[in-house]
Amino acid sequence: MTKGSTDYSLYIHIPWCIKKCPYCDFNSHEKKGDYNEELYVNALIKDLSTEIETVNNKSLKSIFIGGGTPSLFSAASIHRILEATDNALGINKQTEITLEANPGTAEAKKFSDFHAIGINRLSIGVQSFNNEHLKKLGRVHDAEQAHNAIQLAQKAGFNRINLDLMFGLPGQNIQQAIDDVEMALSYHTGHLSHYQLTLEKNTLFYKHPPALPHDELIWDMQVACQTKIDNELNQYEVSAYAAEGQQSRHNLNYWQFGDYIGIGAGAHGKLTDEQGTISRYWKKKLPRDYIKLAGTQDVIGGKNIVKDAELPFEYMMNALRLKSGFTVDHYQQQTHQNAYQIQAILDSLVNKKLLQRNASSYRCTEQGWNFLNDTVEHFLPSE
Repeated sequence: MTKGSTDYSLYIHIPWCIKKCPYCDFNSHEKKGDYNEELYVNALIKDLSTEIETVNNKSLKSIFIGGGTPSLFSAASIHRILEATDNALGINKQTEITLEANPGTAEAKKFSDFHAIGINRLSIGVQSFNNEHLKKLGRVHDAEQAHNAIQLAQKAGFNRINLDLMFGLPGQNIQQAIDDVEMALSYHTGHLSHYQLTLEKNTLFYKHPPALPHDELIWDMQVACQTKIDNELNQYEVSAYAAEGQQSRHNLNYWQFGDYIGIGAGAHGKLTDEQGTISRYWKKKLPRDYIKLAGTQDVIGGKNIVKDAELPFEYMMNALRLKSGFTVDHYQQQTHQNAYQIQAILDSLVNKKLLQRNASSYRCTEQGWNFLNDTVEHFLPSE
């Protein structure tokens, strides 16, 4: 069986934000008494030192600094993290380095400094250009700050910028959703993430649901917005659109079932050992626990080995999100399983017109794409 990829990615989690958004289920904490930038950077560097042995003889293809709101940190602190990463893992000119940023004025003023220290891609959480909707989403920025942030990022020299937009917002109609998309596209940033607001568990919105548009309206909203986006960008994943060469390499690594290491409070990682065994792990979630335990094995919050029977579902849950689908060779390379084990399922999905086959590759049909969860569930292990 072909060995897995020799490339991997690094995810760095910075858990603090100014205010917790009511729809957010990420490991994020409001900037309060436990916030200590220097101590946390020290902890990240210690944590990184324990990850080095897990990626011997592999090449770092991308770094993603997420949160929380990583742009709360100073450029000097982010630089310390990148220097430690370079010393430990090696960063080259081809390494994609993304920083998540919010459009708040204080963070946007740092964009030039972030660009100067080597960040080569920004992901800006705009969500909407409509002040009424931003308020309902609990965002701390307004539309003017969103416009200003994008303009400052472009002036700072960033030629790779992702804009996050949401649709299906409380009180939103189709034209308002289209207006958001058209405004985002007018900046020609090269990448757009466009996704539906969902009510996730452990969020304020889940406990106290807002009045959302009905399902039929949300569907019409999605179709109308996608039609607009398709005029300028290519959809390459369920919620991601990009100009030529602007796809997120970091997210592609996730969707192609690649390996990645994670440092930071609550950060997750996925690794494949020399025997082909795939494991997932995560770090302690609370910042104070993480800072205390970083650099020791006790910082691991949990770990599980992906069972052989679970691998087809794990792989397809990611790979079928891509418009391009997957090849049989890639499936075998990443899972260390022979594709004949899932051939009956693949044939069945082709017959049901949920997948289409092209030589040795498979991708979702339009129907399979629209009902992706149902398509992927066919790969769940039988009890």
